[in-house]
Amino acid sequence: MHVHYGQIYVESDPDNAVPDLSEAFAGQSAGLCGAAVPGVLWLITGLHTGNVGFVVEVHDEDPPLDPVWEDVVEVSFRPVSERTSLVQWAGEAVWDLNLARTDYRVRYCAQRMDEGRKLDTRVSGEPQADSYLLQFWPAPPRADLVVRQTSQNAAYWHRYARELPPPPTPEQRAETERLARQAEERAAEERRLHRERWEWGGRLPSEGLRGVGGNVRGLLRFDSDLVHALDTAGSEVQRAVASLAARRACEVAGLIGVSWVAQALTALTERRPLPPPFDDTARMWETLRSDPQVPRRSVLEAVPPERPPYRPQTPPAVAGWTWFPAAESGDNGPRRRGLGRALGAYVPTVAADRRPTPTGSVGHGATTVQASGTPRGPERISQPHFALPAVLAAAEPDPLKAALDAVWHAVNTYGDHYPELLEEIRSACADEVEE
Repeated sequence: MHVHYGQIYVESDPDNAVPDLSEAFAGQSAGLCGAAVPGVLWLITGLHTGNVGFVVEVHDEDPPLDPVWEDVVEVSFRPVSERTSLVQWAGEAVWDLNLARTDYRVRYCAQRMDEGRKLDTRVSGEPQADSYLLQFWPAPPRADLVVRQTSQNAAYWHRYARELPPPPTPEQRAETERLARQAEERAAEERRLHRERWEWGGRLPSEGLRGVGGNVRGLLRFDSDLVHALDTAGSEVQRAVASLAARRACEVAGLIGVSWVAQALTALTERRPLPPPFDDTARMWETLRSDPQVPRRSVLEAVPPERPPYRPQTPPAVAGWTWFPAAESGDNGPRRRGLGRALGAYVPTVAADRRPTPTGSVGHGATTVQASGTPRGPERISQPHFALPAVLAAAEPDPLKAALDAVWHAVNTYGDHYPELLEEIRSACADEVEE
């Protein structure tokens, strides 16, 4: 069997990591076989790295002890699952031991440990140094025991085990696990809030903003401060901003002189339902297409300001706990599994079809990638096709959604001139609040 860092394990719960060395031997008088943690055995070898002789036996009763074995210890063990395995360091190889879920006495026997320790590393072709025997048989639990001691290496590990502090009680262990879960839950919540702050422009959104839906996240990329200002402005200000945004969108699209559009804007101002054809979207788009008074106006699409990519938060320090990178391990140190979890950065996506449509959205990024893989700049969009959704949005029953969506569609209608619109909206919003 191949060993590394002089370690072999018996595990009956493959979902749990092997405990720390000190935890595995805490409270024992015998070294070599750590059984302090339920369901796990930590086996020590003299050889640091390389192949050792290794035999596992399962008996119905206490087998006789062969005098060939120089160092012998006994411990008690009970599997905590239906599968118990012999495991190499870092899980490089696993053998099923076919143990029942009952109490066992375990005898761990070693031969020529000092020779293995002196050799340190055994390469292919070198003669075998140390060898080991691991025996199981059903027996009630009792204290661990040093049956035979010969080597200096075994003496060192017995002394190490006896100098360890006593193991935690079941209550202390449960409390430690509870605190660890709490720490991880707090850390996960902090990571979530850290990312959410970034997504919302450096501050956490209100519950209203979280649930408003619509195009709020699109508008965030253009002016997050305005989004938060509209959230706190009150319904009257929100309605006024929605009407203003719809009117400015229609003006810049050349629709302000079209009678049926002008009637809809008047209805918005007077807080009345939108007149035909705005009461039927399909009819509205058909009217837009067929009315000769509608000008054909286009503009370069709106592109939000560049912002740095999201950088995940560094895991916070937790008192009493140490963060181990996945690839890190020290001599005779614990084997870790499932550490160093990666956090994905937030990456905005771009719709595959960016042609202007009555309900489409634009301004997803400074550049996009065509099917050929070549980046391109902003495209031209039809302004009337983005102005009419601003009118529909301004009539939304929810005043916050009405303001956010109307401004969003107006931004797209203005295209690359959108900063002029946002400056006017911010000013109007501030004036309304002061009044």
